[in-house]
This record gives sequence, structure tokens and C-alpha cells, in this order.
Amino acid sequence: MDLQALPLLLTIALAMGLVLWLASGPLRQSRRRQRLREQPFPQAWRRILRRRVPLAQRLPADLHLRLKQEIQVFLAEKPIIGCDGLEVTDEMRVTIAAQACLPLLGARRGYYPALKQILLYPGAFVVDRPVSEPGGVLREQRRALAGESWVQGQVLLSWRDVLAGAADPSDGHNVVIHEFAHQLDQAKGHANGAPVLTSTLAYRRWSTVMQNEFDALRRRLALGEDSLIDAYGATDPAEFFAVCSELFFERPLDLARQHPALYSELSAYYRLNPMAWQ
Repeated sequence: MDLQALPLLLTIALAMGLVLWLASGPLRQSRRRQRLREQPFPQAWRRILRRRVPLAQRLPADLHLRLKQEIQVFLAEKPIIGCDGLEVTDEMRVTIAAQACLPLLGARRGYYPALKQILLYPGAFVVDRPVSEPGGVLREQRRALAGESWVQGQVLLSWRDVLAGAADPSDGHNVVIHEFAHQLDQAKGHANGAPVLTSTLAYRRWSTVMQNEFDALRRRLALGEDSLIDAYGATDPAEFFAVCSELFFERPLDLARQHPALYSELSAYYRLNPMAWQ
């Protein structure tokens, strides 16, 4: 062997090894996740699920099993960090993960791949946001929030509101489902009320139905009429999708009865039919 060529050969071999290692990343990730799914679901977590997430008890047996498997992967991959002195417990972790995984039960679309961490506050947290005043002047406005989803890979939640949202699975309000619907919407890099869909035809149908329903909500509110869909959904299309996702999982019968086209679009997207869980 030409000793002068040895460094070059070693460099090539190392580069090829690195390429192969990187290329095998998805396979290694898939195997690791499958091992997590096959682990027994801890008894303590079962008790938390029964006590804190009654919506999970509505699921048919196959989806209930799938939920527990998804919780195990989610908690292995997504750190939940306490803020303002909050010490994160398994009760908090399982309660959040169970609700965050509900939108994942129907379609394999990853475990919110852009999400790096969840920041958990004891109660509502305060944020400063710029607001536009007449004349185009911007000023900071302080707001107390129950949850927020950032494109940069963070979800912020209030534990008090997480508990309240989970406790009543029929009120149509669930901050975890809301913020993780935003995460699905933001998977393309920004939120506009249209998550990643499968085809041009699907986008066209989604746009038509959602725009019609969004406009109808605004008209009802302008006339002072009651609405199943919360007024916050009229803020913009991204909030409309998140608010309707809360209803889809918690009040599916009402949503399907009053807004059948909207329910159909959400059912096709999530590949779930929560009406069958009632």
C-alpha cells in the first residue's frame, strides 16, 4: 500500500462512515420508538390517565392502546421544563402528553418534529406583544396567556389551565389541543390555518370550507348571534383551526350537527371520527 495515500483513504472511509451513519438516522429513530412503544405502560401513569384525562377513557380499545404508546415516545423525546419555580411531576408530564398525543392517533405525521421543549408555568403567564394603534404606532401590550405555540420549537402552557381543560372533556375548551394544533399548522414554518395536507385538491377543498366557515363565524358575531365556535376563532385563520380542533375532539357531535362540512374536513385531516367515541 502506498503510505502517502493512507491519510486520503482514511479520510474517505471516515466520510463514508459518517454518511452511512446519518443515512441510517431515520431507521435508528424508528427502532428506538418501537422499543419505547413495546415497553409496559407504568401503572402509576395509568392511574394519572384515568384521574386527569377523562377524554382518554372514551377511546376505543385500539386507540387507547395507541395513545399509551404515543405517550411513551412523546415523553422520551420532548422535555417538559418547569418555569417560575414549578417542579414538574409525572402527573404533569402524563396529563400534558396524553392531550398532546390525541391529534396524532389517526395519522403518522411524526411527534411534532419541530418541537424542542414544553415550558410549563404554574398559572397564566405574562407576555409583551406589540400592538398597532391608529396612525401606525406600535406599542407593547402586556397579556396573560394560558398557552402559546412558537414556530421556534416551543410550546408554553399554564398547568392550571391544562388541568381545567382536561377535567371537562365536553366543554370544547382544551388549551393543550389548541396549542398543539398550532404546532401542526406551524410545521411548514408559519401558521395560516392550513396544516400540511396531502394534495392540491385537499388544499383547495380545505381552503374553501375553512374560509366559508371563518367568514360565517365573523358574520354571526357581527350580528350578535350565538355560536358553537368560540369568538376567539374569528381572530384569524390560524386561531380558527386551533379553536375548531378543540371542538372536534371535545364536542364532535355538536360540531358535526351544526357544521358538517367543517367536521368532515377535520375528520379527513386527523383521520379520526370522535363522534364514534361518545
